[in-house]
Amino acid sequence: MNISFGSRLIGSDQPPLIIAELSGNHNQDLNRGLAIVDAMAAAGAHAIKLQTYTADTMTLPGAYRIDDPNSLWFGRELHELYQEAHTPWEWHQPLFERARQHGMLAFSSPFDETAVDFLETLDVPAYKIASFENTDWPLLRRVAATGKPVIMSTGASTLAEVAEAVQVLREAGCRELVLLKCTSTYPATPQNTNLRTLPHFQQLFPDALVGLSDHTMGVGAAVAAVALGACVVEKHVTLRRADGGVDSAFSLEPEEVAQLVTETERAWQALGQVQYGVQRAEEKSRLYKRSLYVAQDIRAGELFTTENLRVVRPGDGLPPRYYDQLLGKPARQNLAAGTPLTWDAL
Repeated sequence: MNISFGSRLIGSDQPPLIIAELSGNHNQDLNRGLAIVDAMAAAGAHAIKLQTYTADTMTLPGAYRIDDPNSLWFGRELHELYQEAHTPWEWHQPLFERARQHGMLAFSSPFDETAVDFLETLDVPAYKIASFENTDWPLLRRVAATGKPVIMSTGASTLAEVAEAVQVLREAGCRELVLLKCTSTYPATPQNTNLRTLPHFQQLFPDALVGLSDHTMGVGAAVAAVALGACVVEKHVTLRRADGGVDSAFSLEPEEVAQLVTETERAWQALGQVQYGVQRAEEKSRLYKRSLYVAQDIRAGELFTTENLRVVRPGDGLPPRYYDQLLGKPARQNLAAGTPLTWDAL
């Protein structure tokens, strides 16, 4: 099954789609955001994704202060954090246009219905539903009503919530759906990523594709995910983690994104198909299998022994499986050391 995603196809018979999530790593500087788009294009990423919200569409001033000492955002007031992280709506057009100039897809995660209405004016090719929004049924219905492909993350969600969200999307008109395994910790660890969920996910939702929204460091989890069936990989990106930013600590730099693109495609290529026997590319290599060779000069009638008969490379002689049967048998003719043993000599 393939899904049309703008100018690309997504599916198990296609290279994995690599989505570079800009998030708030523009650090409220449009030029930096444009530079990130340029860098991701040079690294080979296939798509740029934004997040479309304002602090006021997300929460209320004073509603919550992050009190988890292990959080990257410990002590930050939520409204203030979203004010810093949001991408101004007037930036979407130039960021999307820059991505398109590079031949990249450009789309976004809307966080309320007004964001969907705005993104529709920009003719986005698809929509992303963030993990924390996948229980917002009015948002799901508005996105599905566009008729465009939907990519939905499933972090911090029960299986029942995922199944309900899929049903809501389907009933509202969504026909092309990708479900992303996601661990909603920032960063995530390899230990809590649980990629073996991917093939099970595919069994549970056979009419959807699966992928990974990855908050781990490095590219190892993403490569493993592709080996387990992921057709899409999404990673947060930045120019340099040292520059700071709300998501910089778990974002990939351009050189790492280039590695991600290369290694996930290699993993996909290596999956191939079920294959036994000798491939055409291996035929010449069969020469280097072992076979039976005369190790010492042998006269006609002399018996084969462990001293004058050896199993060595190359494979021009009889297969080694006949070695035990030939020991103690007489040679039919004189044989010089270094001669591959053939049936004619017996």
